[in-house]
Amino acid sequence: MTQLEQELKDLRIELLNMFIAVNKQLLKTEKAFFDFDKDIAYEVYNAEKRINALELKIDRDCENILALYSPVAVDLRFVLSVYKINHELERIADIAEGICKYINGLSKPFPSKAVEDVRIAEMFIQCKSMMEDVIVAFENEDTSTARKVFKKDEFLNEINEGGSANIIKNYNEQDAKSLFFLLSCVRKLERAGDLNKNIAEELIFSIESKVVKHQKKK
Repeated sequence: MTQLEQELKDLRIELLNMFIAVNKQLLKTEKAFFDFDKDIAYEVYNAEKRINALELKIDRDCENILALYSPVAVDLRFVLSVYKINHELERIADIAEGICKYINGLSKPFPSKAVEDVRIAEMFIQCKSMMEDVIVAFENEDTSTARKVFKKDEFLNEINEGGSANIIKNYNEQDAKSLFFLLSCVRKLERAGDLNKNIAEELIFSIESKVVKHQKKK
């Protein structure tokens, strides 16, 4: 094994660790949200420093590989994709942290009827499924699994579009802050779906050398 091959292997392991760490953040955020568990919310918040440190480490390793080994073709595509995916994962972790900050900022759980109306449970399920898809796609270099993410992202967009109307019909002054935070959570989960979609596109680019996001729908 050449030194470049070893560096690329180590980089793949690091990004997989990033995938796993961010996925854990998302799972804990879901539990903190529905159990209104502030201890778990604080745990997510504190873990963000480790996520940021791993992001910086992967960034440096990508830059060093490009500078020292001048990879070409498939190796170059892989390094560029890792660099981009790394940033998208860190942004998903930021979203999890943001939702947990909302939980910690409330004195009581989100209004149950409003939670049901905005369909946020479905959004969490879909986000988790998308994250699982991109992890499997990355591990197995499986573009068919990566493509499953696109349809799921459309589902999240659909729920997000109805968020404001569902919040308004639940509006009351007593729960105004909680409802505002809830709508923000809906927006954040929709954005997490977009980021997972971006990751899927980068995986397809790396594996197939296709830039899907610039292809017109037929």
